[in-house]
Amino acid sequence: MSGASEIPVPFAEARAVVRPEWIDYNGHMNVGYFSVVFDVAADAFLEFLGFTQAFRSQYGSTTFALEQHLNFLREVNEGDTLRFEARLLDFDAKRFHFYQEMFRVGDHRPAASCEGLSAHVSTATRRTAPMPQALLERLAAIKQAHAALARPWQIGHVLSVRPPARG
Repeated sequence: MSGASEIPVPFAEARAVVRPEWIDYNGHMNVGYFSVVFDVAADAFLEFLGFTQAFRSQYGSTTFALEQHLNFLREVNEGDTLRFEARLLDFDAKRFHFYQEMFRVGDHRPAASCEGLSAHVSTATRRTAPMPQALLERLAAIKQAHAALARPWQIGHVLSVRPPARG
């Protein structure tokens, strides 16, 4: 387990390039591909958290997505290089709550965000299972480090034609 000073705040290792087949009739990336590209970016974040192939083999476990909330904030176009930032918000013995933002390289404003809740699952039973203690300790250190980041308004956002005012 690496020390807290070695934890990137936020995690920012994932990249992608918008492919031509992701573009819709409006000339920008189709909403379905936002989910695809956030899922690909989440793979890098999950590896960082400790959900590696070696972990999955050793413990006979994996992760399943439980819920996802996307916010589309700016258009993304063919050929744009995307970068992602991710943070761990919370976790318990069986689940973890995380948040990702997508940026076009060179633009500091988020193009989209994705809030997710995933579960640790036994591959034998296909049911949620407690995470090993070493992983829980790693998640605790990451959560503590990521707690220094400002909380985005999108976290826990409720859909409505009359959303609450942002503070």
